[in-house]
Amino acid sequence: MGLKLYNTFTRSLEEFVPQREIVGIYSCGLTVQGAPHVGHMRAYIVRDVLVRWIEHLGYKFLSLENFTDIDDKIIEKQLQQKRDWRVIAQENITKYLNAVDQLNIKRAHFYPRASEHIEEIIHLVQELIDKGYGYEKGGDVYFKVRKFPDYGRLSKKSIDDLVSGARIAPTEHKEDPLDFALWKAAKPGEPYWFSPWGKGRPGWHIECSAMAMHYLGESFDIHTGGEDLIFPHHENEIAQSVAATGQPFVRYWLHNGWVTLSGEKMAKSTGHFFLIEDLLKEYHPNVIRLYLLKTHYRNQIEFSSERLDEAKAAYHRILTFLSGFKVLPVIDKPLMVDEFTDAMNDDLNAPKALGIIFDMVNKGYDQGDPQIAASIKIFLGILGFCDEEPAVPFSQAMDVFREITERLVQEGQDELIEDVWKKFYSTIEGMKSMEDVFPALVGFLLDIRNQFRKNKKYEYADFIREKLAQQGIQIHDEGIDRSTFALEIK
Repeated sequence: MGLKLYNTFTRSLEEFVPQREIVGIYSCGLTVQGAPHVGHMRAYIVRDVLVRWIEHLGYKFLSLENFTDIDDKIIEKQLQQKRDWRVIAQENITKYLNAVDQLNIKRAHFYPRASEHIEEIIHLVQELIDKGYGYEKGGDVYFKVRKFPDYGRLSKKSIDDLVSGARIAPTEHKEDPLDFALWKAAKPGEPYWFSPWGKGRPGWHIECSAMAMHYLGESFDIHTGGEDLIFPHHENEIAQSVAATGQPFVRYWLHNGWVTLSGEKMAKSTGHFFLIEDLLKEYHPNVIRLYLLKTHYRNQIEFSSERLDEAKAAYHRILTFLSGFKVLPVIDKPLMVDEFTDAMNDDLNAPKALGIIFDMVNKGYDQGDPQIAASIKIFLGILGFCDEEPAVPFSQAMDVFREITERLVQEGQDELIEDVWKKFYSTIEGMKSMEDVFPALVGFLLDIRNQFRKNKKYEYADFIREKLAQQGIQIHDEGIDRSTFALEIK
């Protein structure tokens, strides 16, 4: 089976057939009035998996991701903060690209900014006016929605449905409530560029059409973005682009579901979000990637620390298995590669691909086969996980050890403290490698716990169990549950 993608335009799963030798991919980027949150990053991890898989299949591609660095929201921020809009935009672009690099998201080939493509935008607006799709009123330029017969095809909205909710704001000069702005006249104190219609700036939708067509041509293969952009943004992109060129704009429209918080969409406008920079302080990038990929990209995913912790434990389970192999064999064909390929070709079904990886981990624990480990490493790389050596979490184990001794100090258990430290030093004496120290230290902590239980000091035994569980090591009274034994990597 070749690659099939779910096309929002047709609401169906379609075989991917590129138009040209180089696959053109455009992703709607951030409006950079604020720092990126988790919901934003899901869209770009989806784009990352898409381009990685397309590249894996042997296609050449050109990817583009814009920055909307001038619009109403950024101007509002400028007024609130009394800082130049360009400074605000650059700060948030830098934060976003830092997160992209930490999350191992492949950078797009180009990151065009709206403010750097005013010439192309003005040219496109003028073309729409010349063809009768655009009109100027009071320095604003609008698109005639009713003149475009296929309007609403992407979002499956009819003109009649749209009319009932359409309004004209007091500051607008539209001929029809359905029409949308291509160019906006500048108000006093706002940034502006000179145009045939006076001082002003581009509307939101026209930016993407102008930049996409400038780099990828009048018609290209794939356009990605969040499902919240289907209407009106992507609907308007299609209308203005097709009206200007007479050519199909995009072949495949891919939309990812929202990340929700308490059932509501994460959004800067509502203040209902978690910044990715804050999340990266608490969780390893691979854990965040696993959390986001465990749900199919077209489905919504609820954000919660509990789900992130589940992803953390699951990732540690993989890492622990891989840490058992000092050297992995070089293999021509990974095990279960056909099953993995079928999953990814089925509309980038990363959850199914991850399920294959976890099945292999289960078999690997039983069989100890290095070819299984080598195959898992290859699959993780295809899915964009950082190609890292399993970290030795000596500091985390030592933190547990210190917390235990601190508690003993607080409760006046001086004899126990002395005994604990003597046993600790005798345990690690002569060890030269942290790879040796870590399992020895964990084993030592378990021995201490068993001794506490034997002496009926259950509060201390429970304390050790709780602290080790926080590091991903689940303890059962009959011994360590090896299926959940996990190395901490942060």
